[in-house]
Amino acid sequence: MEWEVVIGLEVHAQLATTSKIFSGAATKFGAEPNTQACAIDLGMPGVLPVLNQDVLNMAIKFALGANAEVASKSVFARKNYFYPDLPKGYQISQYELPVVQHGYVDIQLDENTSKRIRITRAHLEEDAGKSLHEDFQGSSGIDLNRAGTPLLEIVSEPDMRSAKEAVAYLKALHTLVRYLEICDGNMQEGSFRCDANVSVRPKGQKEFGTRTELKNINSFRFVERAINYEVERQINVLESGGKITQETRLYDPNKNETRAMRSKEEANDYRYFPDPDLLPVVISAEQIEKVRKDLPELPQQKHKRFMEQYNLSAYDASVLISSKEIAAYYEEAVKASGNQPKLVANWISSELLGALNKSDYEIAQSPINAAQLGKLVARIADDTISGKIAKTIFEALWNKEGEVDEIIEKRGLKQVTDTGAIEKLIDEIIAANADKVAEYRSGKDKLFGYFVGQTMKASGGKLNPQQLNDLLKKKLAG
Repeated sequence: MEWEVVIGLEVHAQLATTSKIFSGAATKFGAEPNTQACAIDLGMPGVLPVLNQDVLNMAIKFALGANAEVASKSVFARKNYFYPDLPKGYQISQYELPVVQHGYVDIQLDENTSKRIRITRAHLEEDAGKSLHEDFQGSSGIDLNRAGTPLLEIVSEPDMRSAKEAVAYLKALHTLVRYLEICDGNMQEGSFRCDANVSVRPKGQKEFGTRTELKNINSFRFVERAINYEVERQINVLESGGKITQETRLYDPNKNETRAMRSKEEANDYRYFPDPDLLPVVISAEQIEKVRKDLPELPQQKHKRFMEQYNLSAYDASVLISSKEIAAYYEEAVKASGNQPKLVANWISSELLGALNKSDYEIAQSPINAAQLGKLVARIADDTISGKIAKTIFEALWNKEGEVDEIIEKRGLKQVTDTGAIEKLIDEIIAANADKVAEYRSGKDKLFGYFVGQTMKASGGKLNPQQLNDLLKKKLAG
């Protein structure tokens, strides 16, 4: 049987405020346990929550960036559940009336394929604390520093049909919240994490299959691996005559498997009701417009501009706008290159990002700055060096051996463009390979590559490739 995968993501973005959603306690990561939890976070009797205005503005920012509606009225509710790391025994969240509704983001899957993923809602809520299970001699400890940290939970429609699409959507959201500066996107620290709802159904069936929820995954690679494992597990269960149980599952990256955590609760299990301590939130059109005026250039806008201004493909533009830092690096490098946008895009996408990934560096940590990469591309464009030689110079730049022109001069890497010098080398190669010349002239055209290679080798790789090809064809033609 052929199966279709159905995926929806619930993404938790920790908002980049200096204080918590309902209290003035700090949100700085890495503080000593329980040093950033005030009486409100501890759920002490008699305390009252007060909504942080910055949290609301960040939610509006997200709505505008995600082509979504901002609710004129939204309500906070109490989500009642046993939380070992929320002392008051409930979470303040939003349920029936969330602050953001009905948006979308577009994802680029490859050179020719894009897709729109709909966003059902995004609601505000407080984060829980953290259970600690280490160094407690068999017991667990609770760190309440994170309790009350503001979260925006972004819930998609079940529009994704593969792990690849899910990761592309997650990356698009990650890019958006960082452009908007509402979340630092640090997945290792847990400030951007997701739950994946996964099900399978026979291809052509309209009804959804029973879904499982994969909880709290905090890396793009793990999201892809977890979904792929769960899809295979569900198909195996169904094809062997079993049934899928609706449940929450945890992903173990060490074993690359998911395992049951608890049966999946329905909304009525949480006994939601409006929080009596918080008034409904009313957002005016004036407030929305005020936030709109402060918006930066958004990823979709930059994507469109890069395609038009630099004549890039949709895929190249999507790679370059994946972070504000990479986009800024690209534009600076283009200026330094003497306006070679496509060549700069190629070098960033392949050589630079590949080297950064291998070294586990961010773009800000790159040993090669934008001006240097631009200069390197300029030297390829003006035929001072070939693309092959440029890779040697790239490596030297990475190792901090000097500037582009200095490395070219010091290593004697300048490309040979003198026609007479190239012809002399070609004549020597032809004279030394009379038998192969005869074979070439008798119809073995593939030998042309052999002559190119031999001539390049004799020159130390310094010949201009186009000139070499043109002159060699004439010489071999007799």
